[in-house]
Amino acid sequence: MRTAKQVLAAISTGAGSGGSLTQHLCVDCSSELRLSGAGMALMNDDGHQAVVGASGPLAAYLEDLQFELGEGPCVDASRNTTPGLYPDLMPGGKARWVEFGPAAINAGVRAAFAFPLQVGAVRLGCLSMYRPAPGALNREEVTTALAYADAAVVVLLHLQARATAGRVLHPELGDPLEDRAEVHQATGFVSVQASVGLTEALLLMRARAFASNRPLLHVARDVLAGRLRIGAEEE
Repeated sequence: MRTAKQVLAAISTGAGSGGSLTQHLCVDCSSELRLSGAGMALMNDDGHQAVVGASGPLAAYLEDLQFELGEGPCVDASRNTTPGLYPDLMPGGKARWVEFGPAAINAGVRAAFAFPLQVGAVRLGCLSMYRPAPGALNREEVTTALAYADAAVVVLLHLQARATAGRVLHPELGDPLEDRAEVHQATGFVSVQASVGLTEALLLMRARAFASNRPLLHVARDVLAGRLRIGAEEE
């Protein structure tokens, strides 16, 4: 079991090897709690804004889905300003959330836990955690998860305090917002091109990115520029 202070010390040490503080926090959280993945998103009163940290491809995919669909554990946790603990994404044989639930289950996730990141009434973001099998967090795990959420708040405030003159947000927070807008637009393009829903469109783009060993953002830019057309047959 870790405290927020211990989490911050651990990720600060790891940051020297490269990568963002938000990413290091998610990787450390996933390892400490034996998760399938952990992701961090910026949130405000309008909902999911951008993914700023992920422990790996699975967590990044699930965070992206919540942005595209406007539903999921972190969306609900931020809206309700209380942790969202979902030990089974298919209670009673019916998936939670119309689109996110089935997509998460198909990706191999059966439990999700989301912790809102806020200062008073101000929403900053959300830290989400995913597990491959149904099951609740025990008392010690909840305490550790809350410590990571507290540490995540400190990280977000620290980064914002280091924003350079002329920029509203620190690059680790602002750049994902700008990049996410392009991916979001490209997902809509592919949805129309391939006559599929947004979930399937994002999967098609991620599949193309994986197959070509290219960043998703680069694939999105090619779609927007008309250099790439992705059809449903690629699924």
